[in-house]
Amino acid sequence: MKQLKFNNKQFEAVICLNASLPDIEIFSQFEAIPIIAADGSAEVLFKLNIIPDLIIGDMDSLDLSKIPADYNNSNIKIIQDQETTDFEKILNYCLNSNLNNLLITGIHGGELEHTLNNLSVYKKYNKVLNLCIFDFDRYGILVDFSISLDTVPDETISLVPFPSVNINTTNLKWSLKSEDLILGKREGARNKALSNNIQLDINSGELFVFFNPRLPFAPDFKSF
Repeated sequence: MKQLKFNNKQFEAVICLNASLPDIEIFSQFEAIPIIAADGSAEVLFKLNIIPDLIIGDMDSLDLSKIPADYNNSNIKIIQDQETTDFEKILNYCLNSNLNNLLITGIHGGELEHTLNNLSVYKKYNKVLNLCIFDFDRYGILVDFSISLDTVPDETISLVPFPSVNINTTNLKWSLKSEDLILGKREGARNKALSNNIQLDINSGELFVFFNPRLPFAPDFKSF
């Protein structure tokens, strides 16, 4: 089991996908790290008076005429590879740039197929990057190992199999004892923490865990 902490590790970049993005107050907590925009999200950021440090994608969803005239065009990286999504292009850039601890915003891709595809890309890269979703004032992480997480009593904890998991839980209102959660059959959304710590013992499979945000900190997994 690993202890999941949020008290020291810092994010190294904020990734903005082309969907609903957080308020400007959230971005103000990350002024010291790069904001990397998938092409279409750049226009949203400019409207919020947030200047992305990089814009990456094939530019199929960004009207380049909407980019401010004084923006440094060298920060626009056009990648025409049609075998990868803009999200993948950004994650590959981060891998090659040694940016490993990433906060993902805009995971909802607007159209449902974009959202599902984004989650698939997230799963693909989750083993090689430390990825954390921030969406509607919630954190989300994907795990396939047992974790201990400090919580507050009555905090909402959602367990969403991806696609299936066998799990034991400790200190959740609706406990699970070596039980299966399976997409299309049984999920574990909107559970409640009963104490200042919960444990999720994963016997097999993988699931998304959603909980209150720990801004500005990144997930830090410690073996104990």
